[in-house]
Amino acid sequence: MDTPPGRPARWLGSPWTRGAAAALAGAVPALTFPAPSWWWLAYVALVPWLLLVRSAPTRRRAALDGWLGGTGFMLAVHQWLLPSLHVFILVLALLLGALWAPWGVLVRALLGDAPPAGGAAREGPARTRSGEASAAGRRRARRGRCAAALVLVPSGWLMVELVRSWEYLGGPWGLLGSSQWQVPPALRLASVGGVWLVSLLVVTVNTAVAELIARPAARLPAVAGLLVCALAATVAWFWAPVPRITGTVRVAVVQPNRTGTPAARLDRSEALTRSLAGRGVRLIVWGESSLYTDPADHPALAARLAALSRRTGAELLINADSAHADRPGISKSAVLIGPDGPTGDRYAKMRLVPFGEYIPFRSVLGWATRVGKAAPSDRLRGTRQVVMPVAAAGGLRIGPLVCFETAFPDMSRHLARDGARVLVAQSSTSTFQDSWAPAQHASLGALRAAENWRPMVHATLTGISAVYGPRGEPIGERLGTDRSAAAVYDLPLAAGTSPYTRFGDWAVYGAMGALVLAGGYAGLRALSRRTGRARR
Repeated sequence: MDTPPGRPARWLGSPWTRGAAAALAGAVPALTFPAPSWWWLAYVALVPWLLLVRSAPTRRRAALDGWLGGTGFMLAVHQWLLPSLHVFILVLALLLGALWAPWGVLVRALLGDAPPAGGAAREGPARTRSGEASAAGRRRARRGRCAAALVLVPSGWLMVELVRSWEYLGGPWGLLGSSQWQVPPALRLASVGGVWLVSLLVVTVNTAVAELIARPAARLPAVAGLLVCALAATVAWFWAPVPRITGTVRVAVVQPNRTGTPAARLDRSEALTRSLAGRGVRLIVWGESSLYTDPADHPALAARLAALSRRTGAELLINADSAHADRPGISKSAVLIGPDGPTGDRYAKMRLVPFGEYIPFRSVLGWATRVGKAAPSDRLRGTRQVVMPVAAAGGLRIGPLVCFETAFPDMSRHLARDGARVLVAQSSTSTFQDSWAPAQHASLGALRAAENWRPMVHATLTGISAVYGPRGEPIGERLGTDRSAAAVYDLPLAAGTSPYTRFGDWAVYGAMGALVLAGGYAGLRALSRRTGRARR
């Protein structure tokens, strides 16, 4: 029997208890990401939250349950920011959590039990034929809402992910689909529709499970939804195109780890780089902020790095977190170094970390610097993405990204479309060394590689450094946060263009279209009922 509308469990009767339950339910999906990385939990992690929201007695309460659940989710996914932002992380979580309020209303409308129109039919032996027909009609309507929920609830979730992915709202850290970074069928699905398609599938499974629990009488659409999800994953695994391997290139990652002063870090990085001589490496990647002076402005430093390039036979991709000689301000720049010094190929980070590298609306939110470790000044933004040819690797074209930018699917896709054959990420999570952040950040490379059929090199200062092949598969060893080392990888190169690279975010547009059509249909029905009442 279906749960009566507005009849939650007795212990949820208190608004405070219910609010705490919503926040806890929203926090559960955080366990699906590294470091716990319980990827299998993602397929039921939203069920407690969905069941709570559907039982909301009013739309306002459903919106509040969505808001508090979203706040719990954002706090749990970003808990590693607490030492830096302190109480301000709660403010951010509350602001971003509000994005789930409309989703809560949508969940209640589709999964909740609407009261029967015109009152309940009389029961007992004297039930009229019209009453039986009315009951049958309500069952059909209920099944229809269940079927609609399997499309619209995941679509609504995806809209929340899309909006919060705007860089000025914090970016796409913790997209639910990215929890599947180590699941080969999910990575194959990502090559077709990006991480967005994976999120859609995961939320659809959660919605179907919630329907099976809350509405056993309407199990048909729920079971059908689960079968469709299983079929989609199977089709992607067996019939989706795969990249064609065309060769390998030998690359290396230098991870100096914590070394004290910038001078000590440079000395350690040089020593590790010299150890790569004679190993056939063609590209050596250093982490983000590996230098605090730009070699283009310091000839002596450029000469030291050029000597390393000549000794190893490889070009170096370093990262300078430094001021510019020709204009005020500091930027983070990936700079390619050859045997004669800087080659002229460089890329300045475009998407900065809110509060870490700049403060949005500093005139209003500048007080964040007084309660935590927010950026005292804003970094400069780059203006365009760059693809660099590596002469030592036969002109191999690489696409650099800096730290936070690996979370954005569109940036990697843009580089792949511009001809990059290898994606290279330079990162540093040293501030959050003992948190979940390094593992979660490293996992994003698998998604970006699989989406675009381009191998990804994720190099960090202090770990975790990792390398992935063009299907998102791990290559070689991972350098953990306890390592100071240089590692060599034979990186497989792939030909061809993935469906996601070619067609882009079609899953997002499909979700938008479904919501627009559903909204239009609901509006027309409301207008029709209003017109009918006016005629009577």
